[in-house]
Formats: sequence, C-alpha cells, structure tokens
Amino acid sequence: MEASKHMFAGKLAVVTGGGSGMGRELVRQLAAQRCSVAACDWNAETVAAAAAAAQAGAADGVLVTGHRCDVSDEAQVRRFRDELLRRHGADHVDLVFSNAGIGGGPSFISSSREEWERTFAVDWWGVYYVARTFMPLLIASGDGVLINTSSVNGLWASLGPGMPNNAYATAKFAIRGFSEALIEDLRTNAPQVRVALVMPGHVGTDIIANTRLAHGTPAAHELSDADVEEHFPPDVRSSLVDAGLLAAGASHDDVRAFLARIESDFRDKAPVTAGEAATLILDGVRSGAWRILIGEGAEKLDEAIRAYPELAYDYAELAKRVAPEATSRSPST
Repeated sequence: MEASKHMFAGKLAVVTGGGSGMGRELVRQLAAQRCSVAACDWNAETVAAAAAAAQAGAADGVLVTGHRCDVSDEAQVRRFRDELLRRHGADHVDLVFSNAGIGGGPSFISSSREEWERTFAVDWWGVYYVARTFMPLLIASGDGVLINTSSVNGLWASLGPGMPNNAYATAKFAIRGFSEALIEDLRTNAPQVRVALVMPGHVGTDIIANTRLAHGTPAAHELSDADVEEHFPPDVRSSLVDAGLLAAGASHDDVRAFLARIESDFRDKAPVTAGEAATLILDGVRSGAWRILIGEGAEKLDEAIRAYPELAYDYAELAKRVAPEATSRSPST
C-alpha cells in the first residue's frame, strides 16, 4: 500500500486537455505527488496558466510544462511529443492521460457536417493519434499506463427525450471499444503497458464553454435575435419546454439567459467537482483498475444499461425499473 501511494513520484505524465477541468486538476495533483507533467491544450493561455500553477506547488525536481496542441491534428500531436521529450530530457513517458474532449454535433440529421466531424475528430481521432504517437514511449517506460477518457455517453448514446448527442456519443463509444480491445492486445504484444478507461458522469468542468469556443460559437450575450432563431427553431424550443428547461413562450432574452445559465450551472452545480474526479482517476490508476466510473450517476447508469439493455432508449420504461436519477439528463463530460 505504501509503495502504491507514491507510484507517480519520479515519473513523467502526459495530460491532454490540461488547460481546464479534469485535465487541469490531473496536472495539479500529479505534480503535487512528485510526478513531472507535460500538459497540452488547444488554448495556449489556459494550459500555460495550469502548468505554472502546478509548478508553483510542486517539489524540487518536478518539472511541469504547458504546450499548445490540437489533438485532432496528428502533426501537432507529434510536435507536442518532440517538444516535451526535449524539455524534459526524456526518452520515454510513464503515463498518458488522453483527456481532451469537446461536445457538439448533437444530430447526424440536422447538425452541420462540419460541426459533427470537428467534434468527432477531437474526441475520437485525438485519442487515437495520442495513442499512436505515445505508445512506443509507454512501451519504453517498461511500466506504462494509457488512460483514455470516455464518458457515460460511451454507455448510453443519448441525453434523454428530444436531446440526441450523436457525434459525442459515437466518439465516446469508439474510445470505450478501443480501450477494451487494447486490454488483450497489450497483454499479448506489450505486457509492459496497461490501459485504463475513464467513464465520468456529470463532472463540473467548462466543457460547455470550451465547446462553444472550439466551434466558434458566440457567447450567449453576443447572439443576435437571428442567431437565436437559427439555433433554437420551434422544434428545439418545444423539446426544451417538454424537458422543463425552458418556459413556454420564452423570449430571445430568455433563451440567451438560459444558455448563460447552462454554462455556469454545469460547472458550478455538478455532483462531482473536477478535483474530485481527478482524485478518483488517480486512485483508480494506482489501484490497477481498468475501468473507472466517476460519480454515482455513472455507476447507476452503468448498472441500468447492463441490466436492461433493450430498454436503454425506452426512457419511460427504463425509469420504472431504476432510480430516476440514473436516467435523467446525463450531461457530457
């Protein structure tokens, strides 16, 4: 137990999406546990700030570096690898937390192809490119761990009635399948590396705001009336009203206020904070777990889908069988 408590000390970890949310907390907690960290994020300012804050609280001999990288671009992932090896004077890495992700592309039918593919590229191809790029360095470690972040939407491909989540859920299911397939692949071909799959429920992060920025969408107060009408046509408003999220006859200002509230509430009123989630992830990795569920909601949803797979999208019937909170609007993470 004492040895496992200090398993991160003296090692080098890679964290994608390290500028905010769970990624930022992973960077901070790893550094506090005497692990050097190379963090990347598409937002250069946030990852630089996260790295500086973690470095300030780290012990002597620990190095934390921040790097700009869009993980959906393989060339940038490779550049990130080369930069971190040079700055850390390393020839291997010990842990890779593939944590970067955005939302978007909720509908394969009505969302733009550009939005759908951008979301899928960050969420799936980012994980794939990071694994391709860093696997040789994990093998070289002799005791490497690849930690891939999926979601409860890798268990359940919906947010509930009238709220599809197509691109995000498709990517998160792909991450789950890839990670599970790696278990035997690594056992057979690279036993010095293991994989862990993280499946968070609602964790308090800035993913909604980051998603908006990643897709170039204006902030709520910047939306014109025409923007509101375009993004919230009558059928969308009707779904939100039916879900109890918007009042019937809501004005354009009401919609703007709703959007601003969603961003802040998602972060500030979540049942699990980003710091708590990071602690659970590190505890899971330390314990040797390959499957790490984050939050009671994730655990209940997992139980419900495994118990009643054919009722997964019959919301009313599923709700009769399980605790209501397990099937209530499970946000992306």
